[in-house]
Amino acid sequence: MPIQPLIDAATAAETMADVKPPLAAQEARVEASRCLFCFDAPCIMACPTGIDVPTFIRKITTDNVVGAARTILEANVLGASCARVCPTQMLCEGACVMLDLEKDPIQIGRLQRFATDHVAANRIDVLTAPQIKDAGRVAVLGAGPAGLGCAAELARLGYAVTVYDRKPAGGGLNTYGIAVYKMRPEVSLDEVRMIERLGVEFRYGVEVGRDVQCADLARDCDAIFIGIGLGGANRLGIPGEDLPEVVDALEFIDWIHTRPLEQVPVGRRVAVLGCGNTAIDAVTQAKRLGAEEATIIYRRGPAEMSAYAFEYDLAKMDGATFLFDTMPVEVLAADGHVSALRLARTVVRDGRVEVVPGSEWTQPCDLVLKAVGQEKQVRLLERLFPGLKLDRQGRVEHDPATMRTSLSTVFVGGDAANGGREVVNAVAEGKKAARGIHAMLTGKAVTGPVQPSRHGTADGATGSGFNHPIRVHELEAALTKG
Repeated sequence: MPIQPLIDAATAAETMADVKPPLAAQEARVEASRCLFCFDAPCIMACPTGIDVPTFIRKITTDNVVGAARTILEANVLGASCARVCPTQMLCEGACVMLDLEKDPIQIGRLQRFATDHVAANRIDVLTAPQIKDAGRVAVLGAGPAGLGCAAELARLGYAVTVYDRKPAGGGLNTYGIAVYKMRPEVSLDEVRMIERLGVEFRYGVEVGRDVQCADLARDCDAIFIGIGLGGANRLGIPGEDLPEVVDALEFIDWIHTRPLEQVPVGRRVAVLGCGNTAIDAVTQAKRLGAEEATIIYRRGPAEMSAYAFEYDLAKMDGATFLFDTMPVEVLAADGHVSALRLARTVVRDGRVEVVPGSEWTQPCDLVLKAVGQEKQVRLLERLFPGLKLDRQGRVEHDPATMRTSLSTVFVGGDAANGGREVVNAVAEGKKAARGIHAMLTGKAVTGPVQPSRHGTADGATGSGFNHPIRVHELEAALTKG
């Protein structure tokens, strides 16, 4: 039978409460005072966006919370989101020298949230941009973390930036695809509004290649940034996959972000296929929305799962169960709806997963969530940008120093470039691409925090990158021909 909502609004609000609640002001000061304010701090090196962690923490100890937020947001415009969703245990907190002293690391993520929440709640803008955008025009494709990181940096350098996205609101994964107990969509939307106040124009409900053509953007702009991310979930290739209750895990999470929680349908017996961090988000939210059983099914063993250990522990604490060395071979139906999965045991031989003969069994379920990776947007990229070079994995080839692609005025960042990493990596790549664009157009590199001038230039050495003789008119011709 079709799946239905299982809990009321009050229960949903309780079960979806923050997994890491915010620090009170006194708690933040006490935690900040534990920091050793290291010179050559390893936490800075561990942050992909290079936030000056000791500086912002020191400002919290002196009650300069606005200054702390400025230090964070100048380095990472999505600092509020990253404070909530970054795997800090693997990044800044994992590099904290307190661990060498056999003490708990400084709670950098929660301190970062404390500072960025303060300026958001009090509507304090700490980032500025020139009022006159005369440095050039740039089109940004995709309003996800990479696109936002690129757009904000360019705006602060004096560029006129237009961001195109097919969704009705910006933020990408941060708005539509993060577990709600980690971050509410409102946090991401506040960041988008902050970037709008820097002078960035957003055009929503616009699909590039249908509503606007890349050839026109190449003609009207000095550069294009690709931040379109990944496509839908990979197909399973098994019978029954097209039944209505077989759903992409990210689509399920999207329901949670775009509907009242008490209206989100969920199965009583939920099966999640895959064991990455998206699978963990899906299985824990299914349990918190009232599923009686929620099981992750993974064809390899626990040592090979891509989910972080702390995410795995969280799912187990929420009551999720795990079937390792197991894979689905068929989705079974009753009256046109999912009723069960036919599963089989697996074994890995020479790195390849094989089904164990005669090991099949049937497990009842009424909702199947696919979290088995997302498709690369190879066909879309080839159609939009003829001549754009992709690697064997479908990622856009680029200069890692500038994020410049094989097309001279086209830059890339985020999932299209790295195949799918963390939000903070996408922001860092978007920011790097913005500086690459600036270096291409002005011959001047940007180092350190941006100090916007009327013309949006910054002194520095000449930027590095591919040696491209092609310029905008040649890109326009290539796209028109394609």
